[in-house]
Amino acid sequence: MKSLSRRERLIALRENSQPPVLIIGGGINGIGVFRDLAAQGVNVVLLERGDFCCGASAALSRMIHGGLRYMENGEFQLVREALAERNRLLKNAPHYVAPLKTTIPIYEYLSGILNASLRFLRISTAPTRRGAVIIKTGLTLYDIFTRKDRVMPTHTFDGKAKTFRKWPDFHKNVKCSATYYDAWITYPERLGLELIQDAEDLNDKALALNYMEVTASDGKSVTVTDRNTGEEFILQPGTVINATGAWLDVTNKALNSPDSDGKPRLVGGTKGSHLIVNNTKLYDLLGDQMVYYENQEGRVCIMFRYFGNVLIGSTDLKVDDPDDVYCETFEKDYILESLAFVFPNLKIRDDEIVYVFSGVRPLPFSDANVTGRISRDHQSRVFPGEKPGDFDTICMIGGKWTTFRAFGEQVTDKILARLGLPRIASTIAEPIGGGKDYPHDEVAKQAWIARTQKATGLQADRLRTLLDRYGTKAADVARFIQEGDDAPLVNASDYSRREIEFVLESESVVRLEDLLLRRTVLGIGGRLTLKLVDEMLEIMSKKLDFTPDMKAAELDYTLDRLARFHGLNAVRLDHKQVA
Repeated sequence: MKSLSRRERLIALRENSQPPVLIIGGGINGIGVFRDLAAQGVNVVLLERGDFCCGASAALSRMIHGGLRYMENGEFQLVREALAERNRLLKNAPHYVAPLKTTIPIYEYLSGILNASLRFLRISTAPTRRGAVIIKTGLTLYDIFTRKDRVMPTHTFDGKAKTFRKWPDFHKNVKCSATYYDAWITYPERLGLELIQDAEDLNDKALALNYMEVTASDGKSVTVTDRNTGEEFILQPGTVINATGAWLDVTNKALNSPDSDGKPRLVGGTKGSHLIVNNTKLYDLLGDQMVYYENQEGRVCIMFRYFGNVLIGSTDLKVDDPDDVYCETFEKDYILESLAFVFPNLKIRDDEIVYVFSGVRPLPFSDANVTGRISRDHQSRVFPGEKPGDFDTICMIGGKWTTFRAFGEQVTDKILARLGLPRIASTIAEPIGGGKDYPHDEVAKQAWIARTQKATGLQADRLRTLLDRYGTKAADVARFIQEGDDAPLVNASDYSRREIEFVLESESVVRLEDLLLRRTVLGIGGRLTLKLVDEMLEIMSKKLDFTPDMKAAELDYTLDRLARFHGLNAVRLDHKQVA
């Protein structure tokens, strides 16, 4: 791993002030093209104004999927591409991406046929409930699209009697059900980080920095400010890739030279909010499956187990300001009311909602009244520089988590053509991070644990936890732990002090929020308490040499963010039980 300190990275950035390619935006799309360009040996710099994968890339539904419902919009090529990329992630990132058995409760047999046809022909935009025929058609296409690369079972249908034997608590109006497989991701933010690390390991001319914001541009140069220190850097890139997602149009304005006419609006995002619920009955009802269902309006919702709780979502609302996005009370009510269409006798108390999160899907700008009609596909658009010597800008528009590799590959090919360089490597079959040499069955896992135990002396159960958390990169973590005095965290005993120090030393952590919400799943896992926040801050303060004032300011900032964006105010944190 290119384990550079932040100061070393800033020095490297100043020394590389004229990169051929500058990527602005460290979400999964920007990271995808960064990795692919690095694999081609290109001198590329990636800058993110917040933390890596802190926006929409942290607010996904934790699904890696083909997009079953996108076929109603006629986006068959997107679904085909997404299914291929899903299967590649199952192979290349098996430590984080796994099959997810999914059941769809169905309330009608023929409902939705006419409306689906009208939607496909773009005559109607109204959502509607989908009957068995429509769902059967979609799942059959799913199976056809993956027939040459079959990695999971094909779909099945169950009649009413069999459905209720499996799901006795389903709504009485359910007439049948369908079961198929997609996939889910445990640590999406960590996978994004591993892609960055892989790129930097592969190419010494690849450099990524978080908390770096574009603050000015004259068309030839870009002024970037370190949000941590206020230090400014002047870069003169050959080409700029704008991969800022929902902030794409804002970034384009910042990149325009003063005498530029500007660029057209390209992105119009929609907000998706999710709940993390700690309800034992719902957890037990779901078992190891996801339930993919429709609410009263025909909008798709999901629920499945996630780190000891249940993830439920999502909403789909147009938003104007991507900086001010949080799960509002009416969204919570909407999601919980939708839940009653599947399990009518199940009630969720407010204190069982242990975490909420929201993000803005960076969809292509559209004036469609129904958000579900807006394309989920991706595209790139090139804006030449205004004057000779100005940099060109390539905008990455749209995209979804599952297809980041394919989108990155497509943009990389454009860059290579502009640079007159051949493609020398493919990422199609390239393992990601801890997915390299990952043991695929229990026998192989036991063998890996035995080898690593012999090398480090750590207990087998501890090594299994690390393997689940980091994949085969757990060997690096284990060696680091073994080299010093270690102890379990008082308030989260499955983590340890040395493990957290490893993360702080090697994973570009700048803020406490990075540690709580993205390098670990303590936040989304519903495990944060005031005592745990304080304990993590104490470790971070010592490792990063915080002054008392910096430490106090960081605590205030973190608690404000947890309350505002994740429903965790100080009173609620104080009353939660220690994990």
